[in-house]
Amino acid sequence: MQREASKPFYTTPFFVFTILMIFKIYLSWFVIFGASVEALPLVTAIFSIWVLFCLIERFSDKRKMVCYMIVNIVLTSIYFAAIMYYKYYGVIVTYRALQQANQVTQVKGSVFHLMHPYFLLIYVDIVVMLLLQAFSRKFRTWGRAKARYRTWISLGFIVSLVFSFGAVWFNRDIVNEVKQAQHMGILNYEVYTIASDLFKGSDKPVQVTPEMVKALKGENALDPTQPAQFKGLAKGRNVIVIQLEAFQDILIGKSIDGIELTPNMNKLAKENVYFKNFFQQAGQGNTSDAEYLLNTSLFVPPNGAAAQTYVDKALPSLPKLFKTEGYDAVTFHTNDVEFWNRKELYAALGFDRHYDKTFFKDEDFLFFGASDPVLYRKTAEEMGRLQKEGTKFYANVISMSSHHPFDLPEERRLIKLPDKYQGTFVNDYITAENYADHALGQFIEELKANGVWDNSLIVIYGDHMGMPVYSLTDHEKDLLKEYLGREYNYQDMLNIPLIISVPGKLEARTYSHVGGQIDLLPTIANLMDLSLKNQVVFGQDILNNRNDLLPERYYLPSGSFITNKAIFVPGKGYEDGETYPLPEGEEPQGGPNETTKDEYDRALQLIKLCDDYVKTLPERY
Repeated sequence: MQREASKPFYTTPFFVFTILMIFKIYLSWFVIFGASVEALPLVTAIFSIWVLFCLIERFSDKRKMVCYMIVNIVLTSIYFAAIMYYKYYGVIVTYRALQQANQVTQVKGSVFHLMHPYFLLIYVDIVVMLLLQAFSRKFRTWGRAKARYRTWISLGFIVSLVFSFGAVWFNRDIVNEVKQAQHMGILNYEVYTIASDLFKGSDKPVQVTPEMVKALKGENALDPTQPAQFKGLAKGRNVIVIQLEAFQDILIGKSIDGIELTPNMNKLAKENVYFKNFFQQAGQGNTSDAEYLLNTSLFVPPNGAAAQTYVDKALPSLPKLFKTEGYDAVTFHTNDVEFWNRKELYAALGFDRHYDKTFFKDEDFLFFGASDPVLYRKTAEEMGRLQKEGTKFYANVISMSSHHPFDLPEERRLIKLPDKYQGTFVNDYITAENYADHALGQFIEELKANGVWDNSLIVIYGDHMGMPVYSLTDHEKDLLKEYLGREYNYQDMLNIPLIISVPGKLEARTYSHVGGQIDLLPTIANLMDLSLKNQVVFGQDILNNRNDLLPERYYLPSGSFITNKAIFVPGKGYEDGETYPLPEGEEPQGGPNETTKDEYDRALQLIKLCDDYVKTLPERY
């Protein structure tokens, strides 16, 4: 047989597979980091691939093509996963996301929606080569290693390893995970996250006190010389917290060609207390993370969903506070309680019982369970029963019919938007939220009819964004620009509504200062006169405090935060970060729409302090 060593280098597997991987690097780079390509990070990405290819060339002979195929499939799948994950979350996927693997089958519609056909081009070469591997002996024996190349291969391995290690070492202090992956190279970043978890230090957590949190929140966050307004205004009432699936604030008060999009939420916003600059802080767990934030006033974990990461802890929570007042703490959700490990989450939070699929059955099934109209009808009936029995309750109601990808059956679409919206994700989103709003209106009428509404404190808010800016087409962005009168960006994506109603007690008012989901617990506690003495909370009562510092985690990179002025997203650090002014923010005294290095440092410290605090909590079992 003719020795392949005499053939030109460009005919070798090493060269051919390198060219293929460069194509895949470019594809993932274009989707994640934008159209412009920087030379150094791209070169770094190639060197990380050569580390593996050199190992194949050095140690494999008869099984060389099998090894190349396996490595190709693994690397391709990493790049593909990075693309898909970024399209929804806006972050770089890591091995930690494997915790979500058992949830994927239930949200496969969302996955397919995010998948553009050209993404699948990343697998074309693999399909062709699998066929060649099966039917071509020449392909199977292609490029078997010869001794004369091994010195060069060993040298190439060392050089590639040094470059890859250098890329990790010199970029390890970048706070923004997306920038970190961009400058390390995606593969190096994946290895770095594994190594950092394996070799992370075991520093003793700081013992956290409420005073430490207040100091970091800012000297104007709380004024102890002034009595809290609205304290105990709803004392003795039932408490109903309605969490709306994927509901963004950009829908409130809006019409398209005379079509009012969310008439019931619009009416609620006009007749009650409405916060128009309220922001989501949920992370990987999405809806379940929002439940965690509401009930603990603690930030979501750095990795994974709170329902999977923190449920072994004895969590201080709203349900436990209410139980000291003799309340039943209950939660209503039409999906299986095992989804997102909610059964363990609810136990850790101290709920007395949950109403899930076993209660709602599959009546009027939509997406994952019974529809919102069924959720609300049966929930209203149960609340009416509890009230008649003299049971005071704290209830979380989790809606679900307006779930990504928002592809409602035609018979449930209650409005028809203009032709230019048809066939777009924006149309599907607005139509689904209109359906959810209609169901919410029915719920309110049922609660008013059975006497529960007037005897309750009602809190309504969105759990997380519905339209990721990362996955919208240019046409959809143009539609939103026309709809909003400005570019759709982080300020709109993360902005969710908050409405608070104490019928007969709390006057209607619209607030423009900033708040976040972490603020719900202390705000409710003040209205219900629940004591938070000695309890560590990372939020604040936003009915009394106008200045807030809201660190973001996951949907924005680490180091991001929100103030009354703007949203800040770091680059490599603070100095090259970007500021996104709030379109309708409340301008504090003495400053333009900008953020400060001090706020950046304090936001990072708050997150770290919360992580330390949760570590020090006792085990639940």
